[in-house]
Amino acid sequence: MLSIPANTQLASSVYGAARVPEPVCPLRAVRACRDKRGTRCSFAVPCQTTDTTPSAEIPVRDRDRGLRLAAFVLAAVTALVGVPTAPAAADTVRDQQWQLSFLQASSAWRYSAGKGVTVAVIDSGVDATHPDLVGQVLPGTDFVDGTTDGRSDVVGHGTAVAAFIAGHDDPDGVVGLAYQAKILPIRVLDPKNEYDSATTVAKAVRWAVDHGADVINLSLGSADTAKVLTDAIDYAFAKDVVVVACDGNLSNDRGAKVWHPAREPGVIAVSGLLRTGAFWTGSLQGPETVLAAPATELTAAGLDHGYWRVQGTSFGAPMVSASAALLRSRYPKMSAANVINRLITTADDEGPAGRDSEYGYGVVDPVAALTDSVPSVTKNPLLAAPVVNSNQGGSAPTAAPVPSTDPSAVKAPGPAAPSPEPSGTALAGQLDSLRTRALFVGGGIAAVLLLGLGGLLALVLLSSRTPRHGRKGWDLPPD
Repeated sequence: MLSIPANTQLASSVYGAARVPEPVCPLRAVRACRDKRGTRCSFAVPCQTTDTTPSAEIPVRDRDRGLRLAAFVLAAVTALVGVPTAPAAADTVRDQQWQLSFLQASSAWRYSAGKGVTVAVIDSGVDATHPDLVGQVLPGTDFVDGTTDGRSDVVGHGTAVAAFIAGHDDPDGVVGLAYQAKILPIRVLDPKNEYDSATTVAKAVRWAVDHGADVINLSLGSADTAKVLTDAIDYAFAKDVVVVACDGNLSNDRGAKVWHPAREPGVIAVSGLLRTGAFWTGSLQGPETVLAAPATELTAAGLDHGYWRVQGTSFGAPMVSASAALLRSRYPKMSAANVINRLITTADDEGPAGRDSEYGYGVVDPVAALTDSVPSVTKNPLLAAPVVNSNQGGSAPTAAPVPSTDPSAVKAPGPAAPSPEPSGTALAGQLDSLRTRALFVGGGIAAVLLLGLGGLLALVLLSSRTPRHGRKGWDLPPD
C-alpha cells in the first residue's frame, strides 16, 4: 500500500521542462518580480499560493495548546513505562483527503458520482498516465504550442486540479469528488505556468463548449478584464455550460479584487477555506464571490506520478466544479442555470447572513444540492447584480514577507507550492503512532495511563471541533 509519513513534505514545486525543484517564493520576492522580469510576471497566473507564513505567526488556537499538552503528557508516560521509539505512523494519500469528509463525499456518492459528465480543465494540461487519472482523461487540445493533445503536463497544476475532480475511487491516491466524470484537458499555461493573452483562454473556453464540456473549470485568472474572454464565457452560457473559476490569492500580487474571469457575472467564483471551515485569509474576496470550498493543506496528484502538498483557490474551484458534475449527472436534463441555483441555494451560509465577500452564498454542500427541494429558475441567478452584506472582518491580511537569498525564488510565483505540514496534524500523527506502539508494551500501568491519555486527547479534539450545518469541519482527519 502506498503510504507517506504524515510529517513528510510530499514533493517540491516543479516549473518548466527542466523539472528543477523550486523553493517557496516569498512575498517580498514576488512583489519584486515585476522589476526583475517585466510585465509578464505581473500578468495572469494560476490561483495558487506561495505563502510562507511561519507557523509562529499563525494564531494559536485552544486545540493546538491542548495537543501540545497531550503530547507532553504522552512523553512523560513514555519515559515512565519505556515505550520503544519507532518511525512515525504513515498515512496513505487517501487518508489525507480531508476535503472528502468535509464535503460528505460518501453521502453524495449515494446519489451521484458524476457519470456521463465532461468537465473541461483549462490549465497546464493533465497527465493522463497518472495512476489516479488513467482512463479518466479524454483527448483534448493545446493552445500553447500545439505539441500535445492536452494529456501531458510539465507543471503539475492541471493534473492536481483534474484529480480533485475525477481521481479514481480506490484505496490509494487522490479521489475526485466526481470520480466517474471525464476530464477534457485544454492546455493554455506554458512551462512557467503562465498565459500571455486572455485570447488564448477565450479560445480554450469556446473549444471546450464545442467539444462537449458540461462544466468548465478555470483555476487561473488576471487582474485585468478582457472582453474577448467575457464574450467566450457568454458563449458558454448560451450553450448551457456551467463555468467555475477561482477568486485568486493574495500572495500572487495581482491586486486585491477578485480576478477575471471569476468576477464575470454568471461565473461561480470560488474562495478558499481552512480545514476548520473558516475563511482562508490567503484568498481574495469581494462582492463577486459565489461559493467557498476547501483550499488548504491538500494532498494533490503531482508530477512523475507522485503527490505534493498544495494550497490555493485553484484547488477550491475543482471542488465546486465536481459538485456541479454530480448534479449534472443525477439530473441530466437540468439546465446550467438550475445547477447554479441549486449550488448557491443549498450552500451552508457562513459569515454575515446572506451573501458576503468572503464566503459568497456559503460553503458548497454537494449532498444538500443533490437532495434538497429547490424551486426551478429560468435564468442564471448570478447574472443579476450581486447584493452583498458587508464583511465585518475587513480585508484579509497578507502574510509577513520572508527574505530569501535564492535568486530562483522569483522565477515563477504561479505554480502550487508545497504547504508546510501543520503542527496539529504532525502531533496527532505522532500520538497515534505512540498509542499503537504501546500495544506491544506489557503491564497494566502502561495500559491505564495510555487509556487515560486517549480520553484526554478525545476531549481536546471534541472541544475544538466547530460543527457546521450538517457537516464537520475537521481540524484533524477523522479516525
